Amino acid sequence: MNILVAIDFSKSSVHALRYAINFANKVKANIQMVWVNDINTPETVFSSIATELRLEKKGNFEKLLSKYREKLIHGKLDYVIKKGKVHQEIAKQVISTNANLVFTGTHGITGFEEYWIGSNAYRIITNAPCPVITIRNDYKFKKSIEKILFTVDHSPKTIQKLETTTEVAKLFNSHIHLLTIYTTSMSSLHRRVDNKLEKIKKYLKKNNINNTVEKIKTDNITTTALKYAEKNNVDLISIMTEQEESNAGVFLGTSARQIISNSAFPVLCVQPSGMKIITK
Repeated sequence: MNILVAIDFSKSSVHALRYAINFANKVKANIQMVWVNDINTPETVFSSIATELRLEKKGNFEKLLSKYREKLIHGKLDYVIKKGKVHQEIAKQVISTNANLVFTGTHGITGFEEYWIGSNAYRIITNAPCPVITIRNDYKFKKSIEKILFTVDHSPKTIQKLETTTEVAKLFNSHIHLLTIYTTSMSSLHRRVDNKLEKIKKYLKKNNINNTVEKIKTDNITTTALKYAEKNNVDLISIMTEQEESNAGVFLGTSARQIISNSAFPVLCVQPSGMKIITK
């Protein structure tokens, strides 16, 4: 298994690296750190500046290797330096290394640092052709992922995150909390949600995943999910990225963006394409 970690040397990205190492040690994965030079500097005119920047980042990576190489017990820790648009280069690296998962730090709604993680996290999530896990710099993670929050609602794509979430649950012997959300009083939509819930429960039973069901009626999925996560102190929230399109391109849907921005807990982001972690 191969894992990529987006690194811009901010506290958030290094924290994501530590979390990725914790994850990788469980699944015996390799980790590649990726830094992207997103500054448009003409090599022919400012080649000395570009060279100095590259050498500086190589030095930074060597320090990270020295500090964290031995903490990755089973796999190999290395790095790569790219140039271009951050989200595009990371997506390309996912393909070229056959990566199964990307980790990236987030600053949340109040944090900000002068690095590219904050402004590119959403683009990385949207463009990476594999699941992405985001984590806040202030989150104190445990060695295991004991509890996963999985929301069930009437949206057509809500069930697409099931396979990926189940794979993570298998790896960590996690308990999945099925938060079943009704956003309307329409009985037809209630039946749709209930039918999805039954399919999910059967799938989890087939895969020997312990689960708990709680049903809630609300008009705000994001607030309800985050309150539930906090109340039950979950270790991971599983969401679909709900990608939407505009003239500017593809971007995250409102609910996905709000959960990622406001969640105090790590978030597993699964693309609507149904891409999943492949552990074999």
